[in-house]
Amino acid sequence: MQVMVDRAPPGPPAADDRVVAAALRCIARWGLAKTTVDDVAREAGVGRATLYRLFPGGRDALLEAVVRHEVERLGHRLGAAAATAVTLEDVVVAWFAEAAELVADHPALQFLLAHEPESVLPQLAFGRLDALLERAAALGGPLLERWIDQPEDRARAVEWMARVLLSYTLAPSPDVDVRDRESLRRFARAFIIPGLTRSSA
Repeated sequence: MQVMVDRAPPGPPAADDRVVAAALRCIARWGLAKTTVDDVAREAGVGRATLYRLFPGGRDALLEAVVRHEVERLGHRLGAAAATAVTLEDVVVAWFAEAAELVADHPALQFLLAHEPESVLPQLAFGRLDALLERAAALGGPLLERWIDQPEDRARAVEWMARVLLSYTLAPSPDVDVRDRESLRRFARAFIIPGLTRSSA
């Protein structure tokens, strides 16, 4: 007989999580340039002093925390997708679909891409792109262990997939719909999987 254990309902989010969520709402509403520390504190229902205590670097520290939070959120989604995948093709399709969905349904990011692209696009170029790709490889590489043996091959595979995903997300193609899993599966089968399996052979 299985014993069911009642779990206590989750409590209210921690103050720093509330502030990060408030910052995302403010950015989605007004953009990055017009969002102030006072706006975020008011939206989160905390005092200015509390916000600075949580994020001693002020606005810059808060924005770094927002980016970290969103990267971790994506990481959880990718981890869940990899855990239920049967094949490498399943992983690639799920990862592309999850990342594309997160970008498309992200109000703050969509506002910035539409109205303040200069705040986003520099993060995707030159040295800053390298840092983003390194983070992606560190995050996604271990999740491919079931299908790709060597750690360096896993890191390269994730970096390459991230580059392809960025290209198709920021510059959509009529040939590949990154939000349609069947379209992604055809694309992955024809172009992504052959490259990954050759590199790991």
